[in-house]
Amino acid sequence: MSEQDKIQLFEDQPIRTAWDEEKEEWYFSVVDVIGVLTDQPD
Repeated sequence: MSEQDKIQLFEDQPIRTAWDEEKEEWYFSVVDVIGVLTDQPD
């Protein structure tokens, strides 16, 4: 995990993120987001 890769919290659940310096955009783990939205642990 680089310095720009971080864990963000959404509703107290971890969401893996990555920053693309070239495009200046954040990317979020779809698996983590869907897990939080559907209340699934994995």
